[in-house]
Amino acid sequence: MADDPNEDATPTDTQREAQEALEKQVAQLKREINKINRTLAERAEEVVEEATGWYEGAADSVSRTTQALRKRASTASGVVQENPGTVSSAFMLGAAVGLLLGLVLVAGDRRRDRWI
Repeated sequence: MADDPNEDATPTDTQREAQEALEKQVAQLKREINKINRTLAERAEEVVEEATGWYEGAADSVSRTTQALRKRASTASGVVQENPGTVSSAFMLGAAVGLLLGLVLVAGDRRRDRWI
């Protein structure tokens, strides 16, 4: 082997075959990588479309809910403006009930004598 200096310079048939086999494997791997990249790009596009659909659906739902709340607030505001006596009477009645309830609870509390 070491006797012939040209032996190292010229590739043998097995070396050429091995190199060709490696080149074929590299080419095949490149094709597979390209195929995977295309598949990933398609899937990413599908995910973006799906997310866009979810976003648009949520935005529509929020818009409808906001409009409904505005209508209800407007209706409540109109009722208060048309019937101020009824609303103030309801607040006064609530305050009176709260005051009476507080007095009843304090009268029934035995520990109040400690503070007097």
